Amino acid sequence: MESYDRLVRIVEEVAEEVRKAEGGNKAAGTRVRKAMQDVKKAAQELRVGILDARGSDSSG
Repeated sequence: MESYDRLVRIVEEVAEEVRKAEGGNKAAGTRVRKAMQDVKKAAQELRVGILDARGSDSSG
């Protein structure tokens, strides 16, 4: 599913920034927080997609 792939990609891309933020890099922390907003959005899109797929299966 495209939404899942996007979610995974965002998490993988932010991994290095998380390590930098843990080390005290404030700019990296800002980038991580922005990425977490993207994760939230992607997770919601995935959730809706799963619900839509489940709903269309039972309507047959």
